[in-house]
Amino acid sequence: MATHAETAPFTAAWHEWHAAHERHRADPYGFLAVTHLHWLSSEPASLEDVPGTWSAKDDAVTVVLAAGESLLRDGEELNPYASGVVVALGPIAEREGINLRSGDAVVELAKRGGEHIVRPRHPGNPLLTGYSGTPAFEPDPEFKVAGTFVPFAEPRAVAVGAAVEGIRHVYEAPGEIRFRLAGQDLTLTAFNGHGAGALSVLFTDATSGKTTYAANRSLAVAAPGPDGAVVLDFNRTVNLPCAYTDLATCPLPPAENRLPVAIEAGEQIPYERAGSRGKETAQ
Repeated sequence: MATHAETAPFTAAWHEWHAAHERHRADPYGFLAVTHLHWLSSEPASLEDVPGTWSAKDDAVTVVLAAGESLLRDGEELNPYASGVVVALGPIAEREGINLRSGDAVVELAKRGGEHIVRPRHPGNPLLTGYSGTPAFEPDPEFKVAGTFVPFAEPRAVAVGAAVEGIRHVYEAPGEIRFRLAGQDLTLTAFNGHGAGALSVLFTDATSGKTTYAANRSLAVAAPGPDGAVVLDFNRTVNLPCAYTDLATCPLPPAENRLPVAIEAGEQIPYERAGSRGKETAQ
């Protein structure tokens, strides 16, 4: 067993990483600031907490701003004469979006699961102002394990469910990660991550719905070495936005990423979800 002196740098590095992650999560216009989730259709509609009348058709979004209504894009007023205007926005790529300003709020226009959504974000949202941090397991070097990335012959398009009903996400999976934990040989399908060659895995495990959020958790993995070597530091497993709010469209893990072992590492069920045990009904 490692001594305290041996694990102290590892523990300190984890606390520094988690503090930075918490600061990012508590951004004034992050997902904790979202107040509504509006799905656009071809029928023009007024949206609560958002100026204008909105519709989406043929991959283009139209917002009609009435006299006196204001939206800014990149600091430029979309209704410059305050007399009313029709504005076309898009096209927007899947999992991308643009941010508009309305007073002290940010209005996010995005595309998720092939559908256009609008989400206002307010820095005064009670979910954000009342946020007191996310519980996590104490860092344990036993949950930092070596693995091997095995690329597929060709990248695969993998369709997965979402935290909200009615949509599906499609991700490109370049390969799988094989590793050993708790005496078992395990495999995770990996999606492309952020940055060149980086990977991302979504998974559940035997703690899901008990001490960790039931629907999903996420782990970023650095780009594999020349021989496919990777490191899975499950201590840095994080919750996705749907662990905190129903106004998120987070993907669910592919079926093969439901691990049979208990990974008692990383972030736990948020305090905001503790009463529901992290949505035990999640698929």
